[in-house]
Amino acid sequence: MNRILLNLLISFWKIILLFPRFVHKKLGFSLGYLFYKSNMKRNRFSKANIDLCFSNLSPVERTNIFKSNILMSGSILFDTGIAWFWSDKKINNNINYEISGLDQLIEEQNNKNGVLLFFKHSLHLELDARLLGMNADIYGVERVHNSNSFDSIQNSGRLKSLKGACDRNNPIKFIRWLKKGKTVLYATDQDYGLGQSDVVNFFGNPAATISAPLKIVKATSCKTYFLNSFIKNNKYFIEIEELDLNKESEITFSTGLNDLMEKKITNHPHEYLWQHRRFKSTLGKEKFYG
Repeated sequence: MNRILLNLLISFWKIILLFPRFVHKKLGFSLGYLFYKSNMKRNRFSKANIDLCFSNLSPVERTNIFKSNILMSGSILFDTGIAWFWSDKKINNNINYEISGLDQLIEEQNNKNGVLLFFKHSLHLELDARLLGMNADIYGVERVHNSNSFDSIQNSGRLKSLKGACDRNNPIKFIRWLKKGKTVLYATDQDYGLGQSDVVNFFGNPAATISAPLKIVKATSCKTYFLNSFIKNNKYFIEIEELDLNKESEITFSTGLNDLMEKKITNHPHEYLWQHRRFKSTLGKEKFYG
């Protein structure tokens, strides 16, 4: 993207973030409605994933989840902007949130125990990370953006939440963090291809699931926790809980993690990032999502 155009867009983004939160919500809903009425590819991905993963529900119930999901996706612009550009003070004054399990996490940090903190991709993930990062020292693993210009902005924004961030293809760096007793955010719910993954069921369907987590746990002797997040009555809730997964094999470990993630997603299905092609390697990129 042209650097000048990108700077103009970022400036406009920061301007609309100056509006009060009730305006953010109205604009976010309006933007989500435009998304819903459009023929965006990501809408089709979301619909395909929801129909597949909730095949036990009626067509009307699945459509309601899909519609709510797309409408809510309009709020990403505002949640992410708040996470990247607002000060801690402004967030505390304007965002209603609650974190449970924080004391246990901080105790692990005080005891110099590395923590691999798994999470699911929610639509408000960037704000979740910022809220947690304001209350504990957190490091993160990410995928570098395709645009170098935007990646620099993304990295700068995320470092408001994180003490450090590294590319997922640089495992040595975050393994060192874990060995030094740091807490590292890590996600396994996206399809990075079969070359570095095992096929593990996700909502009863075969999905390429990254195989590295158990190797990391065994190499670092770190603790494993899970971060769940959801919104209720305009309040952001973050729940942190310790995991006790079966470490017999990569498959049993990933199966346990996927099962837990399914339960958390099912409680608030419209808040999940269904727009990712989760089953492209197993069900076919063109065949299933075409």
